[in-house]
Amino acid sequence: MDRSYYSSSIEQFCITDPALVLGEMIPRHEFDLVELQRDAWREQMAILRAALAPYQGSIYLEFSIPRMGRRIDAVLLIGQVIFAVEFKIGETRFLSADLDQVVDYALDLQNFHEGSHDAIIAPVLVASRADSRLRVAWLKERLLAPIETNGAGLREAIRAVLQSVSGPPIDPRPWECSRYHPTPTIIEAALALYGGHSVAEISHKEAGAINLSQTSTTLDRIIASSRRESAKSVCFVTGVPGAGKTLVGLNIATSHIDAKDELYSVFLSGNGPLVAVLREALARDRIRRERERGRKIRKGAVLSEVKAFIQNVHHFRDDCLEDPEKPPIEHVAIFDEAQRAWNTEMTAQFMRRKKGVEGFKCSEPEYLISCLDRHPDWAAVVCLVGGGQEINTGEAGIAEWIAALQRSFPAWRIYVSDRLTDSEYGAGSVLEALRPDPRTRFETSLHLATSVRSFRSERVSEFVKQLLDLDAGGARGILEQIGEKYPIVLSRDLNRGRRWLREQARGTERYGILVSSQAERLKPYAVDVRSPVDPVHWFLDGKEDVRSSYYLEDVATEFHVQGLELDWACVAWDADFRHSSSGWDHWSFRGNRWQRTLKSERRHYQKNAYRVLLTRARQGMVLVVPEGDHADPTRDPKYYDATFEYLRSIGLPLLS
Repeated sequence: MDRSYYSSSIEQFCITDPALVLGEMIPRHEFDLVELQRDAWREQMAILRAALAPYQGSIYLEFSIPRMGRRIDAVLLIGQVIFAVEFKIGETRFLSADLDQVVDYALDLQNFHEGSHDAIIAPVLVASRADSRLRVAWLKERLLAPIETNGAGLREAIRAVLQSVSGPPIDPRPWECSRYHPTPTIIEAALALYGGHSVAEISHKEAGAINLSQTSTTLDRIIASSRRESAKSVCFVTGVPGAGKTLVGLNIATSHIDAKDELYSVFLSGNGPLVAVLREALARDRIRRERERGRKIRKGAVLSEVKAFIQNVHHFRDDCLEDPEKPPIEHVAIFDEAQRAWNTEMTAQFMRRKKGVEGFKCSEPEYLISCLDRHPDWAAVVCLVGGGQEINTGEAGIAEWIAALQRSFPAWRIYVSDRLTDSEYGAGSVLEALRPDPRTRFETSLHLATSVRSFRSERVSEFVKQLLDLDAGGARGILEQIGEKYPIVLSRDLNRGRRWLREQARGTERYGILVSSQAERLKPYAVDVRSPVDPVHWFLDGKEDVRSSYYLEDVATEFHVQGLELDWACVAWDADFRHSSSGWDHWSFRGNRWQRTLKSERRHYQKNAYRVLLTRARQGMVLVVPEGDHADPTRDPKYYDATFEYLRSIGLPLLS
């Protein structure tokens, strides 16, 4: 795929009339071209022509990075080096945000572009009117620290880099043809999909035989056949943590975002933080893009549009309550984290207390299906279901969706994967109930068995499952395989964990501290779970904002991060979930002491909370188990030592 607006040999570029180069670039520009952009391209080309005159190689202008929804101003292949060049025309300073941006571009190439995996990459920031600060240093293996130069110094910067490295030259032909397999965060994926990219463009397609594109294609086929045959269908998309279930749902929703389209879809989630973060991210990105085009737009207008696309499932439910006969505008509803829908008891309790509705006898799954069932012709419900992800009282899991269909909706078709075998779903009883049902259609690709959250290792969720299931040998075996690519380290010092995060992260790679919502005795370490974090600021704001995750002051719990992710995470492990000779012990802090958690449901949620926390990091994590304090009876070292020893026995290396 031609990913740049213009590409040629450097020699050809230097002798080609800049007007002809512009003439090739302008038709490919996706937005209305403003004079400011045209002038910037002219100056960039003048700088490049002067700098590249002595060199041979290849040049690519406006090189696409779909994962980030951006383009690199110039990519140069010269000798054995890939130069990722970002221009800031007229800028007199090297701003930290601009340096992070060009490092992000270089990391994207190194991590996700096959032809760049083993190459030396040099990020270059050209602030055209700044004083040059030429320094060549390494940021990590095969990645140089960003080169800071002005327009006149670019030639010398390239020479200095080439003199400091060695290796075979890059062949441009295979490099151009090599595949790009990004693994975006859910925020990046939402931005890219909303911007018109397909799931195939932004997904890592080597995650296993069953991949996101196949699942999306299967859902498109089922929805189309439901419409064509005037049928009603429920599809269960299941998968391990980080497998891309939410990405699949967003892909369906963005494919049918026009309210006038009969296939118009809505993405629904009961996960308040996820909804808030995605809406704000989409709004900010839209405003940024409009400003780059020279247009003014009100944030309120953008948010209004985004809210129609991503809705809180409870607001959708409340709208349907107003007129119990009227069908919703959408024929297709995608329910994210459908396993978190409430059971009958919880729903009835809410309806009585909050809505004044007495005698409500439906579970949330049953009611939500009934809303789509109001359509006289056809409807499709897509349930995105995570295994072992129920973390709140009253969350019903996949079984209640099945029970509701069998109890109240005999005409609805049911689509599920025959690969649904994980114990976290209660899969045995689910499949046992579905196999004899003639409406059931098994679609293998509706189960995503491989995590794609971590592009460094697809087996992280399997490692976490074995760790939590106390399969120390199995966890140790996986750790030996993933340890180099996906570092997981252990410490007893939270400040040391903070330092480790800062040392690992590059560019704008996001890092933060995660804790269980029951971790109430981490307060002596300045970790207070009772001070709620604002997930919008925590996940979206930059390094300069004290409310962001980067500051490592505010911490997020399982309720804030479910469905979202970080690049690097510090998981602080409190005494609420302790290892012992008999297995995991479950505790909650009440008043001034720890009390055992006896209800099996609460114990189940607590284990799932740690499953969520331990599967949030894309690139690596540090687990911190405090030492405790003999002088504090609520932090007796024996509450922590057994957990630490268990984690160390798995083979987690200790931070020195």
